[in-house]
Amino acid sequence: MEHKHKYDKDGKQICCTQTEKVYTQAGAEKLLKGHSADDGHKHAHSKGDGHNHSHSDDDGHDHSGAEGGPLKMFLPSIISLVLLLAAISFDNWIKPDWFLGALRFAWYLAAYLIVGFPVIRDAFKSMGKGEIFSEFLLMSIATIGAFIIKEYPEGVAVMLFYAVGEVFQTLAVSRAQRNIKSLLDQRPDEVTIVADGKTKNIKAEEAQIGDIIQLKPGEKLGLDGELLTESASFNTAALTGESKPDTKSKGEAVLAGMINLNVAAQVKVTAAFTDSKLSRILELVQNATSQKAPTELFIRRFAKIYTPIVVFLAIGICLLPYFFVDNYDFSSWLYRALVFLVISCPCALVISIPLGYFGGIGAASRNGILFKGSNFLDVMASIQNVVMDKTGTMTEGVFKVQETVFKPEFDKDEILKMVNAIESMSSHPVATAIHEYVGEVDSSIKLESTEEIAGHGLKAAINGKELLAGNFKLLDKFGIAYDVDPTSIVYTTIAVSYDRKYAGYITIADSIKEDSQLTIELLHKLNIKATMLSGDKGSVVKYVADKLGIDNAYGDLLPEDKVNKVKEIKSQFGTVAFVGDGVNDAPVVALSDAGIAMGGLGSDATIETADVVIQDDKPSKIPMAINIGRQTKKIVWQNITLAFVVKGIVLILGAGGLATMWEAVFADVGVSLIAILNAVRIQKMKF
Repeated sequence: MEHKHKYDKDGKQICCTQTEKVYTQAGAEKLLKGHSADDGHKHAHSKGDGHNHSHSDDDGHDHSGAEGGPLKMFLPSIISLVLLLAAISFDNWIKPDWFLGALRFAWYLAAYLIVGFPVIRDAFKSMGKGEIFSEFLLMSIATIGAFIIKEYPEGVAVMLFYAVGEVFQTLAVSRAQRNIKSLLDQRPDEVTIVADGKTKNIKAEEAQIGDIIQLKPGEKLGLDGELLTESASFNTAALTGESKPDTKSKGEAVLAGMINLNVAAQVKVTAAFTDSKLSRILELVQNATSQKAPTELFIRRFAKIYTPIVVFLAIGICLLPYFFVDNYDFSSWLYRALVFLVISCPCALVISIPLGYFGGIGAASRNGILFKGSNFLDVMASIQNVVMDKTGTMTEGVFKVQETVFKPEFDKDEILKMVNAIESMSSHPVATAIHEYVGEVDSSIKLESTEEIAGHGLKAAINGKELLAGNFKLLDKFGIAYDVDPTSIVYTTIAVSYDRKYAGYITIADSIKEDSQLTIELLHKLNIKATMLSGDKGSVVKYVADKLGIDNAYGDLLPEDKVNKVKEIKSQFGTVAFVGDGVNDAPVVALSDAGIAMGGLGSDATIETADVVIQDDKPSKIPMAINIGRQTKKIVWQNITLAFVVKGIVLILGAGGLATMWEAVFADVGVSLIAILNAVRIQKMKF
């Protein structure tokens, strides 16, 4: 098995295992396909500490260790273990005459090299990169020293258990990677190209700038381009967060991720597959940021100071007693120093933190929550106020008829059929809501003329009589008197008049998501306040907030108003998370301590700016993300405490000659395995 390590931008080693390289989603898709995490790019993200953190992995290793399956990964360790157990049996119980001298040494050496050679090789590699005091060097010195003083079983055991620990780490990482991988496959795989009057399907990444894409109704556009068709309507929810269809005219830009709604359309490709907006979002998610939690950064700095200190202490343990101890025995004190070196390997300490965070990221991914770095797990654990947008976050973003109010002198059913007929000429979500409420258009109703009045509504003639359907400004425009106060109606309203007389109105509203109320209840149980901000009219925002039990709600807000309000809330409550889904939410997502984007319908700008992405748009995942952050932080500190306490005790025992190499193995690899199992535990928790 190949042992992995990573270096920071200064060429200094910062981790002793493969785990650290992939503990965030950085390069997740590449890793799962068996490629190196190094894609030749620097990934900068300026949240949190105000600095850009660049990430570049350059060790050239293949990180696809899990692809061969657990048995293949354990095979070197199994062979080494069989040889070791056989040798120990020969030494202590069977004692054959032939198992002596050079053959005994060769037998143990074979068991050692199977698992130890990769460590020795990596020790030389790390020295070549300027990192002398790596855990690879410590283990190499300690185990080679054990062979020199003929403590063969201990030397083999150190390398064997280290190799087993590496496999368990790889399996733990692989489990979380599989969860992350399923979240990244969002781009259309194929597009239909028109060439020489014929169509053919090709992979989206093979399309060239200037190619013509044929797009059927219901198909998702795979690349950015220019619309060639005279007019077409697109569902832009994946890009803008708005449920309202966007009608584009010839020559206008259309983007990857938009869904064609009503007519066959042709689009000329203007950007390569990797340059589309959607691709850039997914690349950002895949290469998600190299930001580390403050705890993790501290342990890294600590390990860099701690490791050389213990090396010199080990030298002192071996040599200094010569001047102070009677009957000084070099072999005995060398053994103590070697034990001390094995114990002092920072592997268990450094593994416990990134693996804990990676476990949290994996658990979140399994539940449809994408964290872009371990530091945001820490931030989410300390959130005091969740500020959320209304439309698309706490509501469905889909309009439905709420109420129909008509005057008694009109036939309500007949009026609804006429309104349905006139609205069938429009692709507006309000029209869709009416179609869903009324049903199929009555073919007996003949529209003699239809006119759309921009910003007001629709006008038509039916049976020689005028029908108006739109907002109350439409009725004002045509001088139709009505006896209701439009400002008293909470929801979006369609006012109707027939034969120059006011007939009544229909209210349309965005439905509250099923789990929105549960979300607020869970936040309150976590002692977290909830605040709603929206650009919708105040009466609607207040109604939704009251219904859900939200602490504070503010409507009629422009994007800049939301920014000012979030600043005000941060000054009052400290750590604030903002949840949004539209382009206008991007500034406040960036301003908050933790920006959360609704990924299913969220805009590309919001997803790109956000630190946490809710993949399925369920607001109940917000308190779940906070809970995962809290549990992760708890497990990380459990692992840190365990590593410090056990290692400290055994270091003292080792220096005093009271611990053997076997205790050293437990202090290093044993604690690592316990930390791994503890970190994996979070992936099995139910949140």
